[in-house]
Amino acid sequence: MGVEGCTKCIKYLLFFFNFIFWLAGCVILGVSLWLRHDNKTSSLLELKYEGTEPPSTFYISVYILIAVGAVMMFVGFLGCYGAIQESQCLLGTFFACLVILFACEVAAGIWGFMHKDEISKEMITFYDSVHDSGFTVTNSEQKQAAITVLKVFHETLHCCGKGGILSVAQMWIQDSCPKDMTIPESCHTKINELFSEKIYLIGIAALVVAVIMIFEMIFSMVLCCGIRNSPVY
Repeated sequence: MGVEGCTKCIKYLLFFFNFIFWLAGCVILGVSLWLRHDNKTSSLLELKYEGTEPPSTFYISVYILIAVGAVMMFVGFLGCYGAIQESQCLLGTFFACLVILFACEVAAGIWGFMHKDEISKEMITFYDSVHDSGFTVTNSEQKQAAITVLKVFHETLHCCGKGGILSVAQMWIQDSCPKDMTIPESCHTKINELFSEKIYLIGIAALVVAVIMIFEMIFSMVLCCGIRNSPVY
C-alpha cells in the first residue's frame, strides 16, 4: 500500500507536472540547439573582419540554455521516479534541485532583462565598424573583405546600409545589397528585429517553465509530508 486519498491525487498530479517539466526540458534543449544552428544568426555571428568578431553574448546565452534543458530533463525524470516510488529521499532531492533551478532562472531573467538590448547594440556596432572602415580604406583587398562581410548582412537580413536613401558615403556598398530591393531598408532595424524576436521566444519559454516549477515545488512538499504522515511508512 502507498498513500491514499488526496495525497494519492497529489502524487499523480506531481507525476503529470514532472512529465510536462521533462517535455519542457526537451523543448528548451531543442529550441536552444535551433538557435545555435539557425542560418540567420549563425551566418552573422561567425563573421570576421580584420581580427574583429561579432559579440559572443548571444552564443553564451544559448549554451546556458542547452545546459538548462539537459538539467531539466534529468530533474524531471528524477521527480517522476520519486513520485511513483513515493520516496522521500528522491522527492527531497528533487525539491532542492527545483529551488536551485528556480533561483538560477530568476537571476538569469533579471540579467537578461537588464541586457536585453546589448546583443543588438553590439551587432549594430560591428556592422557600423565594417561599414565605416570599408569606406575609408584605400586598399582594394581590405575594401573587398568589407564588402564580403556586409553582403552576408544584407542578404541574410534583406537590408542595405544604415537606413534611408544611400548617401554618397554609402554608395560603395550598393553592389553588396539585394538586387530586388527598390527602397533600402535599414540594417539597424533588421538586426534589432532579429534578436528581439529570439529574446522574446526565450522569455516566453522561461515564464512557462517558472510556473510549472512553482506547482512542482508545492506538490513535491505536500506529497513528501503525506508520505511521512502515512501509517504505511
